[in-house]
Amino acid sequence: MQANESLIEYPSDFPIKVMGATHEDFAATIVDVVLEYDPTFHIGRMEVRPSAQGNYTGLTVTVRATSRAQLDDLYRALSAHPMVKIVM
Repeated sequence: MQANESLIEYPSDFPIKVMGATHEDFAATIVDVVLEYDPTFHIGRMEVRPSAQGNYTGLTVTVRATSRAQLDDLYRALSAHPMVKIVM
């Protein structure tokens, strides 16, 4: 496969899992970051799951992926955010 090839067909819905320490603003902050890269995103496309102990919150945000560059940029922005521990 060439470096510029992708297994994803664009546009498509693409789930991204984000985990961070539980904080009252965590979900809203992640929505703000996602909206920078997918202006069509809405909160109904996000699942929230607290950890068993309640120390961490896992989010699955399903974005409308329009290009590999968009997804790469979004992953970098989420990974660099101080509230985020893991992005998958």
